[in-house]
Amino acid sequence: MSDQPGAPSALIGIPKELGDGELRVAMTPAALGPLLKGGVRVVVESGAGVAAGFPDSAYTDKGATIGSRDEVFAADVVASVRVPEGADADRVRAGQVVIGMATPFATPEAVQVLAEKGATLFALELVPRTTRAQAMDVLSSQANVAGYKAVLLAASALPKVYPLLTTAAGTIPPAKVLIIGAGVAGLSAIATARRLGSVVEAYDVRPAVKEEVQSLGARFVELPLETGQEGSGSGAYAQQMSEETLKKQQELLAKTVAASDVVITTAQVQGKKAPVIVTSEMVAQMAPGSVIVDLAAEQGGNCEATVAGQTTDVGGVKVIGPVNLSATIPTHASLMYAKNVANFLQLMVADGGVHPEVDDDIVRETMVSRGGQIVHARVREALGQEPLAAPAPPAEPEPADTPEEVAE
Repeated sequence: MSDQPGAPSALIGIPKELGDGELRVAMTPAALGPLLKGGVRVVVESGAGVAAGFPDSAYTDKGATIGSRDEVFAADVVASVRVPEGADADRVRAGQVVIGMATPFATPEAVQVLAEKGATLFALELVPRTTRAQAMDVLSSQANVAGYKAVLLAASALPKVYPLLTTAAGTIPPAKVLIIGAGVAGLSAIATARRLGSVVEAYDVRPAVKEEVQSLGARFVELPLETGQEGSGSGAYAQQMSEETLKKQQELLAKTVAASDVVITTAQVQGKKAPVIVTSEMVAQMAPGSVIVDLAAEQGGNCEATVAGQTTDVGGVKVIGPVNLSATIPTHASLMYAKNVANFLQLMVADGGVHPEVDDDIVRETMVSRGGQIVHARVREALGQEPLAAPAPPAEPEPADTPEEVAE
């Protein structure tokens, strides 16, 4: 793309996010350097970074240009936080590269629209969970921010202080915080709650995370569940458990939940409804004034009483169901997201062009659509489409004539 001699270098467009509550931006001034050194150009929509603390001048100082939304969507590559939809999806053209978070399993119909436009779409949620891909892992970077903010939300809603206080008026015991799920968000929440002085317990169906939990100063809650490899996984998402195991987990966790002042739930399964871990009966056993923050609210919630985007009072217990929580800390969330995007783009940037056909496993596994069709196997399955036929192996070359055959 734009790599012919004398052709202008490829243009990467960064639009302003228009979604409700979306304050992040897909590229920050600090992340521009490696891309510009690769020979590409970057145009940022005027005002795109303002809500995250990055004025237009910060981009031009680093070598980007500022343009209109039309100019951004005329670029060879459009990199955004949320992939274009609605009127913006109509702007996408055949052959254009689109990069961003696309929720391809929750809303596969939306990515089908971009596929039909002929766009080459990369859903960053599909970046493989490998060591080499860690620097491009948007799920982990954004979950880190969300875990931190969840503890602050709970602190704001809790009618108690977190730390132990010894005062002339008496001793105030520390708050008890339970973190359910010790992935990236859970570990971030544990670290934050410990810094604020609370007593922290954490539970995860994966025994392997016990040492990580303990290293942060929390007590690991061990339940006698015979899960084997069930529920194992990596990063921001675990695998789905059976109904029988989930029910047993709920029964064993009930006492721990009831004794907690704050419960933060983080268990999610990519492409599936979040498992219900905290039932309404468990909420009813918590003391009035207790708080639950459900980071899986957008996937249906780990708490049975969760309503996405709302705070619900259940018998004096506040159940908070935040959505897009990382966007509420837009500066640092954008800095991390932009670095993820820049690292991903660098896999395809060479000699001033962007090459989506590059032979790289991260690029290949993240690609959702190309050439007018969905090419990712799991997304095709979510849409009820048949698997793509495997390419035919190359034909064996005809054997060359031997000197003897020529003589004959």
